[in-house]
Amino acid sequence: MPIEYSPSAFARVALDNVARAYPRRLDQLLVGPDAEWRPGVVHPAFYGSYDWHSAVHMHWLLARLLRLHPGIPERRAIEARLALHLSTSAIGRELAFFDSPGGLTFERPYGWAWLLELQAELVRLQRWHREVAALADALALRFVRFFETLAYPVRAGTHGNTAFAAILAFDYARTTGTSELAAAIESAARRWYLGDRDYPVAYEPSGDDFLSPALVEAVLMKRILPDGEFGEWMNRFLPPDLGPLSAHRPCLTTPTRSRATWTAYASPGPGASRFWVLTDSPRSTWRRGCHMLSAGTTPGSTGSPRLRCSRLARKL
Repeated sequence: MPIEYSPSAFARVALDNVARAYPRRLDQLLVGPDAEWRPGVVHPAFYGSYDWHSAVHMHWLLARLLRLHPGIPERRAIEARLALHLSTSAIGRELAFFDSPGGLTFERPYGWAWLLELQAELVRLQRWHREVAALADALALRFVRFFETLAYPVRAGTHGNTAFAAILAFDYARTTGTSELAAAIESAARRWYLGDRDYPVAYEPSGDDFLSPALVEAVLMKRILPDGEFGEWMNRFLPPDLGPLSAHRPCLTTPTRSRATWTAYASPGPGASRFWVLTDSPRSTWRRGCHMLSAGTTPGSTGSPRLRCSRLARKL
């Protein structure tokens, strides 16, 4: 059956996730036997979901749904949950953790990027952004140092990918007028990626990917380069034949606690990210991406690649 876009379905999933404390994956550094680790204590705003960045992402989804669909039936539930979790006191405790020895590099760069994207959405919504500002400001400043000092990019199609983190952080920088961060991202992107050419598409996808490293890099460069310069760069970067990128068909399996099965469960990620990337692509790259787009659908999806992508673009 066709993939349908249902704001209420997304809202119900997110509302359930942000309030569920367990199961929980812990990533913080414990500096001693008495260090506090309980998610609800250390992270009163983002204790729900499987891990911290997923909790942040779910709050972003709720804020985005509230902005795009103000008449959504779950509006009151969303507002109540965001008001509870994004209070000044809750965000203050989150910031205190990031300022502690165990939190200095916690969730860098993926979680940092999603927190900034959440703040960008709250700014657009014009609600709760003042409460979250202190944490966003602190992570934005750390990101400036990160982008200025990291010698090489991380090209994996997983959480450490620097291009994806830069895309979200750049959206925050433009939305909030944080020029220092925007400049750091532009400089880093040119330093890391401007000389890239003849991308080895045969190496994608990796069994652990939920992003396409090639495509998120292309989106970042499209954001920072002038149109003419981007077109020239893109022609050097991606070959006409996309190879295995146009043959991969992700599938869903039932999740368990094993890493191997989690990877299989997350495998539709490359397909979903292709939809997003191609909605952000200029016409000159759309035709080359259609093969990739049609290959990145989940079983049961219908309609032409162009139609599927256009519908998602209009609604998301």
